[in-house]
Amino acid sequence: MFEYMSDRISEAIKNIKGMGKITEDNIGTAMREIRMALLEADVNFQVVKEFTNNVKDKALGEEVQKSLKPDEVFIKIVKDELVKLLGEEYVALETTKVPTIVLMVGLQGSGKTTTCGKLSLMLRKKHHKNPLLVACDVYRPAAIEQLKDIGKQLNIAVYSEGKKDPVEIVKNALEYAKENKHDYIIIDTAGRLHIDEALMDELKNIVTLTKPEEILLVIDAMMGQDAINVITGFNEALSLTGCILTKMDGDTKGGVALSVRHLTSIPIKFIGDSEKMDGLSEFVPMRMAERILGMGDILAIAEKVEGVMSEDEAIKQAKKMRKGSYDLEDFLKNLKQIKKLGPLENILKMLPGARKMGLNNINIDPKDMAHVEAIVLSMTKEERRRPDILKASRKQRIAKGSGRSVEEVNRLLKQFEQMKLMMKQMSNGNFKMPF
Repeated sequence: MFEYMSDRISEAIKNIKGMGKITEDNIGTAMREIRMALLEADVNFQVVKEFTNNVKDKALGEEVQKSLKPDEVFIKIVKDELVKLLGEEYVALETTKVPTIVLMVGLQGSGKTTTCGKLSLMLRKKHHKNPLLVACDVYRPAAIEQLKDIGKQLNIAVYSEGKKDPVEIVKNALEYAKENKHDYIIIDTAGRLHIDEALMDELKNIVTLTKPEEILLVIDAMMGQDAINVITGFNEALSLTGCILTKMDGDTKGGVALSVRHLTSIPIKFIGDSEKMDGLSEFVPMRMAERILGMGDILAIAEKVEGVMSEDEAIKQAKKMRKGSYDLEDFLKNLKQIKKLGPLENILKMLPGARKMGLNNINIDPKDMAHVEAIVLSMTKEERRRPDILKASRKQRIAKGSGRSVEEVNRLLKQFEQMKLMMKQMSNGNFKMPF
């Protein structure tokens, strides 16, 4: 997500670093590179023009001229302008009313049904809600079965009446939710074009019946600038409260995220950032801007880890990292937890300085992680706690027991020591940012 844009903008900013003074001449090259990066990432031309003009005007202002570190001020200006484009403040999902009704709408193939499941899981885990999924996509073959399968997988209730009138289904679902004490109702509707009057009237009838607190448009981020027209069309018909960008973990350039709020005034509330059911993240403008600038997103990592590690355990691990006493026993435990978080490369990309360390363009084969786990499991507890005792004979035994080579054992031990050092630096606040 945002990798292409992030790399290009980071390179442009790097050219400013170390300059004693920012002038119109030396800022020109950086601004041209940033402009091209945004345009190639599918950001709307008008948005790019306004953004670059604002950055340039502020960078040449009196505050920067008087600054002892103009490059740092320039980075802050770029970040602040990115935050503005992304919407400044995070617009949270309504969760206080009982029941809260959410109507999910969008085009066919946008990932709406899967997103309904992801949202229900987030609501249960983070907000302790008892959600009900309502199957109202009566047109797409197997859509109802898909929602039922998701509900079964997540152990979340699904209300379905088959291929009946969606308005009638919703009406009955409201009664069912009341009887069964569901405090959150998520209605999955059929994909449709905003210019299809008959199907849009169907949605309007559901809105009239339910008066939903949230009407969320689920949209494929890979659509690029076409997404703006879709959002505008749906908003004119339904008065959207927000949108969810899906498939942000794919090959999308991410530019639509910088255009949506500025051009439509509709807040982005969530992004789909993995295929797994926990792959839905809140869209917080400040955090997204920092991710674009390669500053990482430690809070996002923390939120993902929260589901697999208790707070007490996290505090204990942090203390060990700070002291430098983190060992292979801890590593093995974390390795098993990491496997529950989805692809490791997606986590590494959120670390501060990931681009500088080359962590943003790596692909990790799950087999490699299995090999690492096999090596560590072939060690005794004493060896995991004290890797310094691993001499030649022990390494040969471990290699034989894990089915790997002695060279692989040595490589793992070297990488582990490097990782320990980096963790200690980060824990002590000595880890330098990428600029």
